[in-house]
Amino acid sequence: MSTDWKTDLRQRGYRLTPQRQLVLEAVDTLEHATPDDILSEVRRTASGVNISTVYRTLELLEELDLVSHAHLGHGAPTYHLADRHHHIHLVCRDCTNVIEADVDIVSEFTEKLRGTFGFETDMKHFAIFGRCADCAAKAAGRSPEPAPGPDARMAPERTPGPGQ
Repeated sequence: MSTDWKTDLRQRGYRLTPQRQLVLEAVDTLEHATPDDILSEVRRTASGVNISTVYRTLELLEELDLVSHAHLGHGAPTYHLADRHHHIHLVCRDCTNVIEADVDIVSEFTEKLRGTFGFETDMKHFAIFGRCADCAAKAAGRSPEPAPGPDARMAPERTPGPGQ
């Protein structure tokens, strides 16, 4: 486990039940997962868990700021651990991969929204749809370019999109 969930839950008056632990571990393992994806992962260990348990658990864990969700398309929301860095999601419409970009990359945009409209943004639920470098290269008939290095503003980590 990447965080002390048991302590976090106990400090808030909750126990780390086996179901909660399995859901947290599934969210941690899958990174950007729908409730159905999480259920499939949980059922690898505990076949008796049902989808309503997953939804109730995710709702509680989100209220406790242990998980966060984002809408990465027209389907179900995807969940990831809330203790990860703040990021936006770049979703490829062709392959559905999700690239995490540091929220600082849109700081000029958020400042403009604040200055022009007085609008405070919640970037952790923000997704931008387009075409990843690999799919853009394939569409143009070129070889894919290497992913940006660690000095780039986008995280090089790519995660499968929902349902993959």
